[in-house]
Amino acid sequence: MTQTIVNPEALKTQIKRLNSRAGQMKMDLHDLAEGLPTDYEKLIEMANETYAIFYQLDQLKKQLKTLE
Repeated sequence: MTQTIVNPEALKTQIKRLNSRAGQMKMDLHDLAEGLPTDYEKLIEMANETYAIFYQLDQLKKQLKTLE
């Protein structure tokens, strides 16, 4: 769920933090994929978490664009 932030600077800070987390999730998902079939049972959960973070990041960037 995306929080509504009206302050562009606060929004930029949140985007920066989420960008860092998204990058880490992307690397973790990549590492998991490289190790397949080991830990395959974690794939769906990790992919869903990664998707959710990137979706939220996209929504926040769109919100920032409308504010600027």
